[in-house]
Formats: sequence, structure tokens, C-alpha cells
Amino acid sequence: MNKWDTLTPVLLQSIGETVYMVAVSLLIAGVAGLAIGALLYATRPGNLFENRVVFFVANLVINVIRPIPFIIFLTAVAPVTRAVTGTTLGTDAAIVPITIMATVVIARVVEQNLVAVDPGTVEAARAVGARRIGVLFGVVIPEALAPLILGYTFMFIAVVDMSAMAGYIGGGGLGNFAIIYGYQQFNQQATWVTVAIIVVIVQAGQLLGNTLAQRILRR
Repeated sequence: MNKWDTLTPVLLQSIGETVYMVAVSLLIAGVAGLAIGALLYATRPGNLFENRVVFFVANLVINVIRPIPFIIFLTAVAPVTRAVTGTTLGTDAAIVPITIMATVVIARVVEQNLVAVDPGTVEAARAVGARRIGVLFGVVIPEALAPLILGYTFMFIAVVDMSAMAGYIGGGGLGNFAIIYGYQQFNQQATWVTVAIIVVIVQAGQLLGNTLAQRILRR
């Protein structure tokens, strides 16, 4: 029997697990990261909702978590993962650290893109009587939409990478497939098939993100 007769069903399951991890993590982190990033922008000194305490705390949390290598972060938040999912193994468990890390990175990406919006645009909106919350969600975020889409595209790629690293702790997905059926069994073919699939997933996400950003810029 050809070894791929056995490996193909496992590979397909691993692809499904990767798509599941990436989709759920990016959905939750995308919303949470946008909210925190907007909060960071709005509470910056001299900005719409200036609040030095809120800004300091949010900024500190991001600065503490973001530099931690993800492979270390996976084990560092194991107690949190176990408290949320009841285990530290499997795709559901892997979603917890991926979501936390993706949230803080997305928050920083969002903040940086919002800060880049021309202050004159904000001042003009305020001058005509727009409320501060209306300026934030009706002017600033729409003005930064194209860069934000590119930022989220970058995070899609990063989350795919994180989902692969989660395979080291039994997180399932393509990373787990490459480790068990490629590395541990000295099967280079399985490893390169995994690499090829990840490249295709990443390229598809990159193409979609670039296309959406270009359409927005043309408006």
C-alpha cells in the first residue's frame, strides 16, 4: 500500500484543523485587537479621549506580551489555556495562546495605522461639530481602512505561522502533521508537502488582502 493512502486522510484532517484554528483565532483577535488598538489611539496624550492611565496600562500589557517568542508563550500561558479549555492539547487549546498573542499584535498594528491618519482630517471633523466617538469610528478608522486591511493580511500570515508552531505542543494542524509524519519519521516528502500547502494558504490570503486594499484605495 502506498504510504500516502494512509497519510492523505490525516493530511486533510490537519488542513481542516489549521483552517479552524486560524479562522477562530483571527476572528476573535481581529475584533478584540481593533477595539484595543482604537482605545490606544483614542486615549493617547492629546487625542480624542485622552486618558493617561488607560493608555499606560494598555500600552504596558502589549509591550510585555508582544516581544515573547510564541513558542515560549505557548507554554507560559498553559495554566490559562487549561482553565479555559480544560486541556493544553488539541486545536481548541491552541486557539487560546494564538488568540491572545494575535490580539496584542493586531492592537499595535491598528494603533499605528490610526496614528498615521492626517490630524487635519480629525480637526476638520471636530470643527464641524462631529462627536468624538463619531470622529473615531466615522472618520479615523475609515481613513485608515486600506492600511488596516494590509495589516490584517500580515496578521493572517502570522497566525498561520503560529498555528504551525502550536504543533510542537500537540496543537494539531499542519504543524503537528509535519512534526509527526515528517520530522519524526524522517519523511521529507511529508514535510515538503506541508510546506507547499502552507505557502498556498499564505499566498491566497496575501492576494485577497492586497486586492481588497487596492479596491479601497481606488475609491
